[in-house]
This record gives sequence, C-alpha cells and structure tokens, in this order.
Amino acid sequence: MQRIGVIMHGVTGRMGYNQHLVRSILAIRDQGGVALADRSRVQVDPIIVGRNADKMEALAKKHGIARWGTDLDAALANPDDAIFFDAGITLMRAELLSKALDAGKHVYCEKPISDDLGVAVALARKARGSGLKHGVVQDKLFLPGLQKLKLLRDSGFFGRMLSVRCEFGYWVFEGDWGVAPQRPSWNYRKADGGGIILDMLCHWRYVIDGLFGEVKAVSCLGATHIPERVDEAGKAYRADADDAAYATFELANGVVAQFNSSWTVRVRRDDLVTFQVDGTHGSAVAGLTKCWSQARVNTPKPVWNPDQPQGMNFYDQWEEVPDTAAYDNGFKAQWEMFLRHVVEDGPWPYGLEAGAKGVQLAELGLRSWAERRWLDVPALEY
Repeated sequence: MQRIGVIMHGVTGRMGYNQHLVRSILAIRDQGGVALADRSRVQVDPIIVGRNADKMEALAKKHGIARWGTDLDAALANPDDAIFFDAGITLMRAELLSKALDAGKHVYCEKPISDDLGVAVALARKARGSGLKHGVVQDKLFLPGLQKLKLLRDSGFFGRMLSVRCEFGYWVFEGDWGVAPQRPSWNYRKADGGGIILDMLCHWRYVIDGLFGEVKAVSCLGATHIPERVDEAGKAYRADADDAAYATFELANGVVAQFNSSWTVRVRRDDLVTFQVDGTHGSAVAGLTKCWSQARVNTPKPVWNPDQPQGMNFYDQWEEVPDTAAYDNGFKAQWEMFLRHVVEDGPWPYGLEAGAKGVQLAELGLRSWAERRWLDVPALEY
C-alpha cells in the first residue's frame, strides 16, 4: 500500500476539524485508504500543525494521530509529506499556499483563497506553472440534494431552465443574552476578512457555474443588519462586515438566479439552504440531502382568491426524488478525488483557478453594492 503524507493546517476551527480532519482524512485512514484505478490503495498519514501546542497534542491523542507540531516551516521542509492543506483564516491563506508551493507541495484548501482578486489570480497562475497539483474545496457540489438536482438536469427533466432561487442562512446569535454565537467573531469584522459576501459568493460561483450556467453579470446588495455583537471572551464589539447579501445573477444561457444569504434570518423552509429550479417542463427544490420535483403534467392550478383561506397544501404537491446512489460525506468524497488526482492523475476540475473565480464574484458583489449597479463578470486570464 502506498503512503501519502498530508500536512493539515487550521484543523482547530469548526470546519477544519469536523469536515476535513475527522470526517475526511481520519475517515479515509480508518477505512484503509483510497482505492486507485489499478486496485491498489493509498493510505493517508496526516500531521496536524498549529500555533497552540496544547491543542495540537490534545487533538493528536484524542484521534490517534501519530504526528503533530507547531513549526509549519519544518513540516513543509519534510520531503516525506506531499500535500499541504489549509483551513485557517482567509487573510493568511494565499501566503501559506504560496509558501507550500515553493516547498514543492501539492496544495488543497478551503475557500476563499484570498480576499483580493489580484492575489488569487497570481496564486492560481503560480500553481499552474509549478507543475504541482492544486485544488480548492467545492463541497456543495457533492451534497446529495444538489447531486439529485444535477441528475434531474442531466435527464432533461427541467426542459428549458428559466430561473434559480436560493435561500441560505439561519439566525446566528448575537451573544448578548445567554446563547452563544454559532460562528466566530472574526466573521463579522472586515479587517479580519469577515463578511457573508466574501464567504458565500465564493460558494455560489461554483454552484451556479457547475449546475445552472456560467455567470454573466451580478447585482448585489449587502447589509450589516446587526452592528454590535459579543465575542468569544464576552466582550462587545462593532460588527462592521456584511451579515446578509441579496444577489441576482444573469447567466450566459439566459437563466436568472436569485440568491439570498443571511446570518440574520429565522428558518421556515425545508433546510438551512434550499435551491428552487424552475423550467418549462418541471421544477425542483433541493436542500442539503433531499430533493422534491414537480413535473409539468403534475402542476396544480391554483386560483388567487384573497377572500378565502388557502385550501391547497403546496408542500403535498411535490414528489421526493429517491436516493438512487450512496452519498458519502461531500468533503470526504472530494478529498478522495483530490488524492487520486495527486497519486494517479485522476480527473480534477477544481484547481485554484476555480478559487479565483469565486473571489472574483465576491469582489464584484461588494463593488456592485458600493456602486449600486449591475456589473459584468469577465473571463479571467491565468
């Protein structure tokens, strides 16, 4: 069995720990590695690296990880480890990835890859020229709900696609009355790379491009609905980053996409995120795992009558799309794909170029908000 060393940075954060360390790399380790095309296997050998030695040691002991450290430069200098992964804060990411590329490591990372498009494009260009493998997490494409939407699309179910509507978000507690916030305080400070536009438009770029059509133009309105929050130490701070975004996208194929993203909304829908796709022959609504469809011949004929209570239960008029495949954790599935890409040059469409496209849309969304106008989304050159 082949071994591949993976340097993991930023695994004490919620996403880095839960999705990447525990549910991906350690799950791959515990299943005996990843199967390759020639029927051999490659096994991961992680080293976790961070600034706090106590945290690193505790994580290593808890999960049976043999290697941990606090010296990232030393880890990058070890020729026995081929991959560097980063899930730390956005503002450090480009510098860390660049350093890893200089050390001859393949790189894989969370998004955004930067808060600056020029930096993101330069990083993608550097990765391309290095001859090394590189990738950015595109986890939502691997969600069972979106996989089912893709199945409907590929089958021709929608006919001509007309529009997409996405509602994402939930109430993130302010921290001032006894309920702890679910997100770290840096998310709400501009100086620390916070803001929902930078966070979520990077996701929506690959979701839209991958499932519905290439983004042609964007109009975005942001808001900071809650200007003061309480941090992890119980201290009030000014929240100056956007906590909600209301974006409309024009796609090259004529589809109109409307995406609302908010950390200041209370949920009354099927899931924390829902995508509704309407087409001439049918419609579908997908959440994280489930998907419901309504074909043209099954579409009811409601009548507008404000003088009587609504007699239709619209939820009952949709049919659930069944599970026709086994859906693994989306982060793990993409990790396995990247490992095959590194070891045997397996298919991989999610290079740092995709990360730069996400930063581009976020930057244009912020600019659209500031200038209060539509902006075209030009092709990037690497």
